[in-house]
Amino acid sequence: MTYEAINFGKKFGLFDEQWQPKVIAEMNDYQFKLVRLQGDFIWHDHKNTDETFIVLEGVLRIDFRDGAVQLSAGDMFVVPKGVEHKPYAEHEVKLLLIEPRGILNTGHVGGERTAENDVWI
Repeated sequence: MTYEAINFGKKFGLFDEQWQPKVIAEMNDYQFKLVRLQGDFIWHDHKNTDETFIVLEGVLRIDFRDGAVQLSAGDMFVVPKGVEHKPYAEHEVKLLLIEPRGILNTGHVGGERTAENDVWI
């Protein structure tokens, strides 16, 4: 086994595309994913799991049907399972997502914004 720290900056340097989460590590059944976001996403939920957003750079707003939360670099928010939400970023945001393996970024909604799962960098 090799012991090497995972550097977020180096990993973000490996991809430019947005809304396409990349797996950087696993812990038990959970994946740690880096993603670049800008603009509006789609309304969706995850019926059986919470989803953790940790903003590394930029400002992210997560809209809910009854309000919103704004996150800046260093902030974290957990969207509870089954809660419909829609991320939005005016300027590019660099984000760490933590969620169980196999979760689609668009939940059960699908569509053109659905990213391929288990893409490692």
